[in-house]
Amino acid sequence: MALGKLQKVLISESLDPCCREILQAGGLRVQEKPGLSKEELLREIRDCDGLIVRSATKVTAEVLEAAERLQVVGRAGTGVDNVDVEAATRKGVLVMNTPTGNSLSAAELTCGMILCLARQIPQAAASMKEGKWDRKKYMGMELNGKTLAVLGLGRIGREVATRMQAFGMKTIGYDPIITPDVSATFGVEQLPLEQIWPRCDFITVHTPLLPSTTGLLNDSTFAKCRRGVQVVNCARGGIVDEGALLRALQSGQCGGAALDVFTQEPPKDRDLVNHPNVISCPHLGASTREAQSRCGKEIAMQIVDMATGKGLTGVVNGQALSKAFAPQTKPWIALARALGTVLYTAGKQVQGSVQVCTLGTALKEAGSYLMPAVATGMLAGGTQKEVTLVNATLLAQEAGLKVTSTHSDVAPEPDSSTGLVQVSLQGTPHQVTGTVQGSTPVLRQINGATFKQPAPLSGPVLIYRAKALDTSALATLAGLLSKAGGQLLSYHSSSTVAGEQWSVVGLSAPLSNLSDLKPRVTEVFQLHL
Repeated sequence: MALGKLQKVLISESLDPCCREILQAGGLRVQEKPGLSKEELLREIRDCDGLIVRSATKVTAEVLEAAERLQVVGRAGTGVDNVDVEAATRKGVLVMNTPTGNSLSAAELTCGMILCLARQIPQAAASMKEGKWDRKKYMGMELNGKTLAVLGLGRIGREVATRMQAFGMKTIGYDPIITPDVSATFGVEQLPLEQIWPRCDFITVHTPLLPSTTGLLNDSTFAKCRRGVQVVNCARGGIVDEGALLRALQSGQCGGAALDVFTQEPPKDRDLVNHPNVISCPHLGASTREAQSRCGKEIAMQIVDMATGKGLTGVVNGQALSKAFAPQTKPWIALARALGTVLYTAGKQVQGSVQVCTLGTALKEAGSYLMPAVATGMLAGGTQKEVTLVNATLLAQEAGLKVTSTHSDVAPEPDSSTGLVQVSLQGTPHQVTGTVQGSTPVLRQINGATFKQPAPLSGPVLIYRAKALDTSALATLAGLLSKAGGQLLSYHSSSTVAGEQWSVVGLSAPLSNLSDLKPRVTEVFQLHL
């Protein structure tokens, strides 16, 4: 649905009174009804333009379908696990959150967990309540001089780092988006993960739960750590493999763990919770009066700004309201994302200036949504959080990536009617050009080499550069595919530049080992587009 005039907002959970007051001051009618059953929510939502929730209300596809006038769901907090974002997106309902509202509370809880691990405060307090006086049993350690590894250097991670530096801790860390120069400004030395594991006394994780971060701490990584390493997870359950953590605790490889989050909440398997060296809390990261007040205030202000036309902030899926999900633009967004991924992989950097040039009258207004799509592709290879068309521009800026766009009405043949998208990494020779054939994104050119027959950019793709007319690379690749039980679905080669050609190969499945191919090519990389 298109954005219309917001009139009525339902608050379905208990929030700070300032939320209601700000909405009313902004000219909105507010209905506060916390604790609604599913059936009651389905009835109440029918004539509401906005809905504000915390984490208890489940905004399902059924609820969204019943909400005939709904334009925005505001989540007073960070996670939107309780909102069916895909269903909201398809219906054109804007989803907002307040990602900064609970950062300080989560950071402070993490710092408290580190202190509790070092001095076994909860265990000692429980012992006292049992009438004991076990001074020798609860021998702790000083934090001064210890090394803390912070995995994820966004808002919460950097707040934890700066606070623990006050205790004399050395802070090292890892983040695929934040640059080492930026992290150095708040006292964190960035290192590859393989160098972090053996160096740290404490590890705290502050990443979202993504496929790339699930099981970030596992049997293999624990084995590389110092014996007795202490682990804190106040981020998301699943980042630390709970089975591996229990095994490390039982063997003594992990000396203690502090957990505010679990894979299943509340956890049914109590082995970790009951372990004597584990401190656990029932997901209290955002449970402070200040965080709840801040989140309520922020979501109310965001909705008032939207209602009054001042702008959209904290948006999770804003592009769904316009061109990003229109059938005719979907393939172009996929193309821009694929070109960004290819450019990032070929250029091996996610910093600098990227120019997106649209060619052809059909793409005259496309720059506004192709720029974030290119940024999404460039950031997707190594980001600390899910990259979408909504947050790609902001994350790109934080990563030191500036994306601009230009347009020309004239596109060369044979793409004059459909258009071309050209993406360049300024100051480098890296440039990729593509178009859309039917609904398939295709590659026209890479680093000056042109494909007479454009190469599809979808599914598992292998791209390599080798000496022109040298067929040994292709023969080796065929052998690898045969050995792996895979298939070569398509093959496209480029024109010759400086005695070399690019080849783009569509695969039935990615290859796990390219070691036999690498000696026969100048460069090679695999993508899943």
